[in-house]
Amino acid sequence: MNVDTLNAVREVLIDALDLTQRPDDLQPETALFGALPELDSFGVVALVGALEDRFGITIDDDEFGAELFDTVGTLVAFVGEKAGASAGS
Repeated sequence: MNVDTLNAVREVLIDALDLTQRPDDLQPETALFGALPELDSFGVVALVGALEDRFGITIDDDEFGAELFDTVGTLVAFVGEKAGASAGS
């Protein structure tokens, strides 16, 4: 897992959801959806928009479901893949 992507996703999570956690509190195995009350339907929309802006990616509606927001690690892996794919295009 790319540490730079992990750190950037942590920052986006904290900023977009207005979390009180510190970045180090958000480890790859940290549960997100269902564990963070801030990650409701509005939170998902805010988070997706913030990730798109930060990483210069586009996340299509059919790409995000509960499994994407399962843990910090699943989100970091997805963002890393999308950012890598958009950098190669």
